[in-house]
Formats: sequence, C-alpha cells, structure tokens
Amino acid sequence: MDEKPTDSNSCSFAVKLTGTEMSFDLQPHLTGKLIELRPLTPEDWDNLFAVAFDPLIWEQHPDSDRYKKDVFKVFFREALESGGAFVVIDRKSQQIIGSTRFYGYDPEKSEIEIGWTFLAREYWGGRYNREMKQLILAHAFKFVETVVFLVGQNNIRSQKAMEKIDAIRNGVVKRVFGNHPPHLSVKYVIKKPSK
Repeated sequence: MDEKPTDSNSCSFAVKLTGTEMSFDLQPHLTGKLIELRPLTPEDWDNLFAVAFDPLIWEQHPDSDRYKKDVFKVFFREALESGGAFVVIDRKSQQIIGSTRFYGYDPEKSEIEIGWTFLAREYWGGRYNREMKQLILAHAFKFVETVVFLVGQNNIRSQKAMEKIDAIRNGVVKRVFGNHPPHLSVKYVIKKPSK
C-alpha cells in the first residue's frame, strides 16, 4: 500500500490497493438518521465552544479544564490543524452538538485513530454516539483494517461507551500529543468486519 498526500492543502491521502488507487478523505460529509458529520471550520468556534463550555463533559477527561476558553482554543486550533476533525450536528435542530476526529492514519498498519470525541450532555446515553461511531467507522473501513480509540485511563464513561460499540480493550498506553503532558490511555481496537 502506498500513501501520498493528494496535494499540499488536502485532507486526503491516496491509497493504492491491489492495483487501484482510492483517496482516503479524512473529512467527508457523513449523514445518518439522527446526526450529520461535516468538516470543522473556523466559523464553528462559537457554537462548538458553547457545547464544550460544560465542565461535566470533561470531568473524567485527562484535560479536565477543556471547558475553559483558553484551553479549548488550543483544542480547537489543533482540531483544525489535524485535517480530520468534524462537528456533529443534530439533524432535527441543525445545532452543533459535539465533535470528533480522525488522527494518525498509518497505511502501513492499515490503521487510523478516532478520538477527541465529545457530545453535549443531553445527547449522552447511546443513540447519538452509536450512530456517530457507525458513520465514521463505516467510512474508515473503506480504507483501513483497524480503528484505534485511546480513552483516558480515568474516563470510565467513555470506556463504557467503547464497550457498547464492541470495541476490544487492548492494554494501556502512554499518550503523548503535541505539547500536552503525557497521560495513560486505555487502547481500544475495532477490526474491519469480515465480508
């Protein structure tokens, strides 16, 4: 499998699979019954921060102060720079209700990470997160065999959410990202379903 950026401003990678070339679009527009995922833009700041401003969203997260404006600005900037971030939109209200992203595409391992996911509390409890994961996993499995999720070691709520979507716990790893201090994360894996 060969990987190459399709152009210097693109969020896609060209992937050569058995003689054909497919482009892995890290920011497709995905639509389900309850939600849609679309690429994050700078114009989403106000609406996304309004969701993230809730301290209870972050209470079990390694960056538990992410509800603070200055801290969330770093998260938002890094999300834009990642080239794989989405906003999650409630299709009924057309309101932004959260965010998620692709990260660390590795064509050699046929693997990508999904993470940095959060939803407004009124959308917790399964249906919205399940559909979001179904949409993003279905897209990822067009291009990779394995999807990885790294969940903060003390984030029991998110670990339970991973188990609800049949992710397999695969140890604990030290997570180092950007200028953030390292922290321990539980690694979850989902393999592409057999046809």
